[in-house]
Amino acid sequence: MYGTGRTDEQLAVESAREDSDGPAFRALVQRYQEKVWQICFRLMGNAEDASDAAQEVFVRLFLHRGRYEGKSKYSTWVYGVALRTCLTLRRSRSRRQARVKTVETTPEMARQPADVEQTSLRLDLAQMLETLSEEERALLILKYAEGYGYDELAEMFGLSVSACKMRVSRAREKLKQRYPKNFAD
Repeated sequence: MYGTGRTDEQLAVESAREDSDGPAFRALVQRYQEKVWQICFRLMGNAEDASDAAQEVFVRLFLHRGRYEGKSKYSTWVYGVALRTCLTLRRSRSRRQARVKTVETTPEMARQPADVEQTSLRLDLAQMLETLSEEERALLILKYAEGYGYDELAEMFGLSVSACKMRVSRAREKLKQRYPKNFAD
């Protein structure tokens, strides 16, 4: 497989020099397609929109492949593009149509035995997150569901680390105030 033994950053530099979607860019797509789709799924809320968003992310990565400056890890840059793409698509989608609140079964859920209480908890959480702004929802999802650190989140959102911590804290506090029975003291 092309790219074995090369870092993402090395492949990104090589990809920027390629005239088309050469082997370096294809290797990066191969490395990131699953994680980008997962982020898109969490932010978009369903598989169809996640697939569309992930495709748009890779189109943007290809078109702007020369813009990666190496100031952060390549993965952080990719996930930042995914985040901004999903937020843009969600905004345009909500302008075109009234939101239909659905929660699909994730691949992990499909493999697990049916657990009504757990499914209900996921539905409650999805509904609670829908009450937040796009940025607040994305911050909480990326922090707690995807496990990103504050440094990475700050880079993705273009914030300082302290501002990122404050926004996560405020978003959590909003949820606690709106849904006090769902939070333990």
